[in-house]
Amino acid sequence: MNYLYFLYIEFLAKYNIPQLFGDITFFVIPCVIIFVALLLVILALVLFERKLLGWFTQRKGPNRVGFWGLLQTVADAFKLLCKENVTPTGADRFLFNLAPILIFIPVMICLGLIPFSSEFTFMNFQTNLLIYIVIATMPVLSILLAGWASNNKYSLIGAMRNVAQILAYELPIAFTVLSVIVLASSMNLTQITLAQSSKLGVLGWFCIPCFIGLVIMFISTIAELNRCPFDLPEAESELICGYNTEYSGMRFALFYLSEYGMLFANSLLISVLFFGGFLSPFGKYLTSGVLIYFEQAFWLFLKSFLIIFIMIWIRATLPRMASFDLLKFSWVVLLPVSILNLFLMVILKYIGGLHV
Repeated sequence: MNYLYFLYIEFLAKYNIPQLFGDITFFVIPCVIIFVALLLVILALVLFERKLLGWFTQRKGPNRVGFWGLLQTVADAFKLLCKENVTPTGADRFLFNLAPILIFIPVMICLGLIPFSSEFTFMNFQTNLLIYIVIATMPVLSILLAGWASNNKYSLIGAMRNVAQILAYELPIAFTVLSVIVLASSMNLTQITLAQSSKLGVLGWFCIPCFIGLVIMFISTIAELNRCPFDLPEAESELICGYNTEYSGMRFALFYLSEYGMLFANSLLISVLFFGGFLSPFGKYLTSGVLIYFEQAFWLFLKSFLIIFIMIWIRATLPRMASFDLLKFSWVVLLPVSILNLFLMVILKYIGGLHV
């Protein structure tokens, strides 16, 4: 972000604003941008999913509040804010209130690790891919806390299902991520993106040589997000919404927001790992100067929303899997195939045929 830093300092100097002010606010502004953008994206995603599910199932979807129902999610947010936060009798009050707060923090950190453009990465470490994988599994601790602290057997069963599901699908993700690291020779998400740059555009992306890894990553991500057909921890027909059954009002909204926030963050990660991230599919950018950074962000968001579209399509199409089948599918199918994919990527990298 050095280029943006000097550009920002130069802008402040034109209005005789001291550099100290720029040094302080330069790291605050990205946090505010990410937070505001996250809230807007979540509201848009909720409406986007409800509209698509209505379209897939031949229903109208939200169409009453605002033009074409565009304000429906805003109305839902106000409704949740006005609802009473009820704490059940016998619940561990401290942990019960702590769980919704903890589940939202990892979402902000994960978004801060994503390179939105070649110059805009809030936390750009050499191992930020490894940090992302670790942080992305932290919500399971909040879910476990919520299920146990609720003093509800259905909530506890839902929380334990989530722990088993995360443990089962985290290993295929780890081996798939290792295969991408082998191809890019880096654990930095920006370097992984740049490793896919090519004059041929799409043909340089890792989704072509590592297609098996892409499929494994996509399936495992759906499982980690607790979405159909892997929504066992929230099975309404069996567990009355599972781990968050006893939550209401704003505390329930935090679980809801974090779910869609992680959906957005993980779709961004898949775009970075396999679809060139902020790279143009044409091999060159259509703009120049500062506009390039906006174009890079546009390509990244477009790819991620296409991935989200497919996830919503799957939710509208496939039924929920049985708990045993879900775990068996990971241990028996995905894990061996992910290990095989890693060996294939190592061999291809060693041969040298994937040097971009």
